[in-house]
Formats: sequence, structure tokens, C-alpha cells
Amino acid sequence: QKNGLEAVKRIDYSRSIPDAPIHRGFDQFFGTACCPTTDWLYAWIEGDRVPVPPTQIIDRSALPQHPYSRDNRPGMIAPDFDLEEVDLVLLDRSKQFLRDHVAQTPDKPFFLFHSAQGVHLPSFPANRFKGKTNAGPHGDFIFELDYVVGELLKTLDELDVTDDTLVLFTSDNGPEVTSVINMRGDYQHDGARPWRGMKRDNWEGGHRVPMLARWPKQISPGSTTSQTFCLTDIMATCAAIVDADLPNDAAEDSFNFLPVLNGSQPHDQSVRDFTLHQTISLALAIRQGPWKYLDHQGSGGNNYDQALEDTATNALGQLYNLSSDPGETTNLHFEHPEVAKRLKSKLAELRESGRSVPTR
Repeated sequence: QKNGLEAVKRIDYSRSIPDAPIHRGFDQFFGTACCPTTDWLYAWIEGDRVPVPPTQIIDRSALPQHPYSRDNRPGMIAPDFDLEEVDLVLLDRSKQFLRDHVAQTPDKPFFLFHSAQGVHLPSFPANRFKGKTNAGPHGDFIFELDYVVGELLKTLDELDVTDDTLVLFTSDNGPEVTSVINMRGDYQHDGARPWRGMKRDNWEGGHRVPMLARWPKQISPGSTTSQTFCLTDIMATCAAIVDADLPNDAAEDSFNFLPVLNGSQPHDQSVRDFTLHQTISLALAIRQGPWKYLDHQGSGGNNYDQALEDTATNALGQLYNLSSDPGETTNLHFEHPEVAKRLKSKLAELRESGRSVPTR
């Protein structure tokens, strides 16, 4: 806890934060320093200040106690910070930003980055959502996230800016291990199915996440693409939308997917040739077309029994054909050594260069 609780206790909350988001290009910021209901500082940050500093160590005795609630570190909490109402506070602030922007500068584009606490552990649905599903507190939390997204989309409708607004909905990783295991046993729900692995792993369960885009004037309704998209691609895509040039030393792994979104590029013409994956242990994997090579043994992240034995136990890496084996059940490292060698070599090349995007 040297760099956790003790560090939070040493903070001088009368001072401003020297490197807040408002010093990195954002006009406004309201949020937290870390995962809102998980990590050491349970307090709101507005701009570059903590307007209501924490006053005591969090008391978990009054919080819900269930298998989906166990992820609170013993940090300091502010008197105005309610762990069970976090998402509704964030929602209100985002809706207010949208209303203020359209009222004050209706002809100026906006960028809103809304990070929901749902459905990160601990699963603390707000009071109004408790018991709203038949899938326990985690199911209620997912239901609340659905409400939050719906409210943001409804606000765009009310402000009559839906047609010209690109909305992206996605997640930074696959489902949490304890949530998946408990939901399987308690409610026969599997957030990772049909993929192998979960959050922190290099298997598909750790990286394959929803990516939904809505932009009525640009994206055809109901359209899909089989192309592999990475969250790093959001930066280059947004830069292309506003006609901004990215320097070579920024967004070194970001590809422009605007032509895919607006349909100006043929679907059989891939934007990405390779996609890189990284786990919590910094282990790497690389994907090209149907082939995926993991430059390590095991998950690369979690240490648990996946009930799937490696079919090439002597191999130092793993090779899967995702088109025929999306569950990554059969390691083809020895059956296709030329593919494994080629992908391993390309991974080493990209690691050495420090980028996967060609020099701009």
C-alpha cells in the first residue's frame, strides 16, 4: 500500500493537478483519477482540482456484500462520493455538457469521452436498478449501463444532433474473471462465450469486445464489417474526420478506419494487415487474417485452469486459425511452422521499430 493508501494520504488537495486532462487538450474534465469504485482515491476531480477532498478511509460495512462486490481497495473517500451512484452522476454531467454545448456553440463540433463505471467490478448498481433483472447485481449493473447509453442517445435526439454525430460504443477488454465464473454458476450466463480466456489474457476472450458505431449521415444502418479494428485506431480515425495531421511520433499503432465507416473503401480491402495484442504481463500476440500467433505459452495473463490443454505442449508459442477454430482449442504451431515463423518474425520487427503504422 506504499503507493496506494499511503500515497493518497500524502496528497495536498489545496493544490491543482499539474497534468490533468485539461492540460492535454480537453476543455473540461469531470471524473476520477482511477477506476471510480476500485482504486485508492474515491473522490471527484473537476478540471484540475479535487473540489471535495477525501476525509476518511472507506468503510465497506455499509456497502453491498456479494460475490460481485469484492474489488474495493482500502483508499480514502470524499463525503460526496457515493460508490453506488457513480454512473448516474457521470451520466448527468455528460448530458449537461451536451446541452450546454449545443445551446452555446451549436455550429461547433464536440468530442465527449464518457467512461462508465459499469460493468467494472465491484458490481454496484444504483438503487433504482437493484433487482431489475433476474441475473443478480451484475445483471442489474449491465442493465444500468444499457440505460446510461440509452439516455445519452436520447439526449442527442432531443438536441437534434443525432444525424451528424458519430457514436462509438466499445470496451477496453473482455469480461472479468470472477464475474464470468460467478455468473456461470449463479445464472448460467457466460460473458466470455464462445471465446477462450477472459480479461488480461491474450486469447480471444481477453481482447474480442463489442465495437458499435452509429453515424446516420455516414454509416449505413445495419451494416457490418469483418475487418479487425483495434481501439488504438480511434485516434487516427478521429484525426481523419476533422482533417488533422498526426505526427510520426504519435499514435504509432493507429490506423484510419473512416473509409470503412462511411463505405468509401471496398469491404475486401483491409485497412490493417496486422493487429497486435498485449496482456497485463506485457506478453504479445499478433494477428493477420485468420491467423493468430501468441509469442508465449499459456494465457499470457491469468493463472487459472482453462480446462483446455495446449495441443502442442512443447511449443514456445501458440498458433490458431480463428476462421476454423475461433475457440482457440488447437495449437497449430507444429502443423504450420512456416506461418508461426513468419508471424513471430513480423512481431519482432514491429517490436523493434516501436510502431505498426507505416511512417506518415
